[in-house]
Amino acid sequence: MKAQSITFNQEQSKARFPIAIYILMVSAFAIGTTEFVIMGILPDVAADLGVSISKAGMLVSVYALGVAIGGPLLTVLTVRMPRKILLILLMSLFVVANVLSANASNYSTLLIARILSSFTHGTLFGVGSVVAARLVSPDRQASAIAMMFIGVTLANILGVPLGTFIGHDYGWRSAFWVVASLGAISLIALAVYVPKLPNHEIPSFRKEISVLRQPQVLLTLLMTVFGFGGVFVIFTYISPMLTDITGFHQDSVTLLLLLFGAGLTIGNIVGGKLSDWKLLPSLVGILVILLMIYGLFTFTVHNKLAAAITIFVWGIAAFATVPGFQMRVLEKAKSAPNLASTLNIGAFNLGGAVGAWLGGMVLDSPLGLQALPWVAAVVTLIGLIVTLWSRSLKSSS
Repeated sequence: MKAQSITFNQEQSKARFPIAIYILMVSAFAIGTTEFVIMGILPDVAADLGVSISKAGMLVSVYALGVAIGGPLLTVLTVRMPRKILLILLMSLFVVANVLSANASNYSTLLIARILSSFTHGTLFGVGSVVAARLVSPDRQASAIAMMFIGVTLANILGVPLGTFIGHDYGWRSAFWVVASLGAISLIALAVYVPKLPNHEIPSFRKEISVLRQPQVLLTLLMTVFGFGGVFVIFTYISPMLTDITGFHQDSVTLLLLLFGAGLTIGNIVGGKLSDWKLLPSLVGILVILLMIYGLFTFTVHNKLAAAITIFVWGIAAFATVPGFQMRVLEKAKSAPNLASTLNIGAFNLGGAVGAWLGGMVLDSPLGLQALPWVAAVVTLIGLIVTLWSRSLKSSS
């Protein structure tokens, strides 16, 4: 009866999402903020704990590895747990991890706290995507996932700048206290508003692992790594590009990043609607547009107005891929979506790490900053080729 009631309410309320979707968005906002805010307060952390900037930078790298490795592991271990209870436990761990970060008296404690927090990241986004998709009708599932991921874009636009400001003015620990408080609010809201979703079938460890034998699932993970990885080839080093090549003052870079963040938010919504309409053709089209933008960026980066416009449009195209990639992996792993969904979150992080690494190599080579858009285009082209390959196998998948 509960399942029928949920479906009936969905059909009655086509114009709006259930409140649980927005609660998941708040959870995503908290997690997105704690992931990226460390970058803005890294010098403060390093000075206070008596470590070098490079050693403090390991707090970022370890977090990314925790998402990519720990998230899938935790997902498999909790596969039989009811989804609502798992979300509540994950957000509880998130709050504990951030309180531990705020109280860390040494580097090792903070490192452990970051690892704990990263485990919740991958699993909560993966399971949250599954829950968001189940709360709406089939023709709105990508849009529901996109709504949850708006929390990440808002974290970049509002959460990270605000957290950095608080961390600078009131001490870096205060940033983690704010995130922990936000996590506590989200925890209570999840307990109140997320419905108990019935299991249509009994999940199992073996069934979840079996998705790794499905070619289409593996192809989707590769699509995510390369299709999204190109974004970070440039984004990681966007500040020196805009100051050294375009000629912007450092103070203007923050405003341009806000413009990029606004594009991300729009792209996330547009990408969700396009994916609900035509999933794979939309992904192909968006990746082609990304390739064109990288080609244009080679020229527009030399003009301030053109660069600003390009950054905004790039933001739209960059995040328009996110709901499509996530929906694609859910579509191809219907019998065991939890692990596949979490693995895809790890694939986004792996793509970011690969993109940043490649960009760094180019930066240290004779090619320099100006070659970054072309390298980003090559990475994205690989993602497009994998997507077309996946599409060619569709009839036999």
